Amino acid sequence: MKKKIAFILILAMVAVIVVYKFKTKKQNVVVDNYVPYTVATADVREIIDTTGEVSALNRVEIKPSVAGRVDTLLVNEGDTVKKGQVLAYLSSSDRVAILDAVRANPKENLKNWEDTYKATPVISPMNGKIILRNVVEGQTISTSDVLYALADELIVVASVDEADIGKIKNGQKATITLDAYKNVPINGTVFQILEEGKNVSNVITYYVKIRPENTPDFFKSLMTANIDIIVTEKENTVVIPWDSFSEDENGKTYVFVGDNMQKQKRFIETGILDGDNIEVVSGLSAGDEILVKQDAYNISTTKQTSKGFLSMQPGKRKTNKEILGEKK
Repeated sequence: MKKKIAFILILAMVAVIVVYKFKTKKQNVVVDNYVPYTVATADVREIIDTTGEVSALNRVEIKPSVAGRVDTLLVNEGDTVKKGQVLAYLSSSDRVAILDAVRANPKENLKNWEDTYKATPVISPMNGKIILRNVVEGQTISTSDVLYALADELIVVASVDEADIGKIKNGQKATITLDAYKNVPINGTVFQILEEGKNVSNVITYYVKIRPENTPDFFKSLMTANIDIIVTEKENTVVIPWDSFSEDENGKTYVFVGDNMQKQKRFIETGILDGDNIEVVSGLSAGDEILVKQDAYNISTTKQTSKGFLSMQPGKRKTNKEILGEKK
């Protein structure tokens, strides 16, 4: 009997809650909360963030002057060579035929024939580094085959969007980070902006050449690079958080001053915008206090249309356990 009465009481309570939910109107009011922020000074800089790749400033492909066979390779990929240095020796097709015939005749003196018909040397046309070796010793080649690729200097070529290319100037500083060596930033300088752009998916891209201050040994052609080109920078200037200002219908920039109850607009002139801060050219000084909006939060307002035991003060309402534990 007691369990039956307790069960009925629980059902009644659930029914009252359902009725209360339907008869109660809720409204969510979004409230903007502002907190004071003291204006300070800091360094700011405007950066164009882009990507590119390691490339040779001048890349030369070395091809044989005669068709024939590769006798000897004297250098390998990664070697630094000088202009005029012998890179390899080749045998022309005629020399190959003669020497092969001599080798087939044990009575002939191979050394005499080799001295009579000299091998053709391959000479380096400039100072640089071997970035490609495309053949092996004993390989038959034609005059169109590439033996080596030689680079005089490794640089970085950055891709810059048409909207940003007007900000790029020779002499601007840049920071280069390779995907393969993300923890080793390399300083560089813009030294050439190519005249002809390229249409990639209806977006015009221009190429900018950047010379590293010191080319590290781990630089390799075609490595992917992330590049920050510093357009302009200022030290120890007045700044505020980038999200603390707004624009009115006339495009004038302002911040709020005062407090939450009485906010007032103060118009300012802004300058360099970086990822975190914006420079204030006029209108604010270091030490001034402005209002910065925090994340908005919701206040739920309830219009109560029914009364009953649900309107009792918290703490006075009995729990289900207390109801079930009561003795009749």
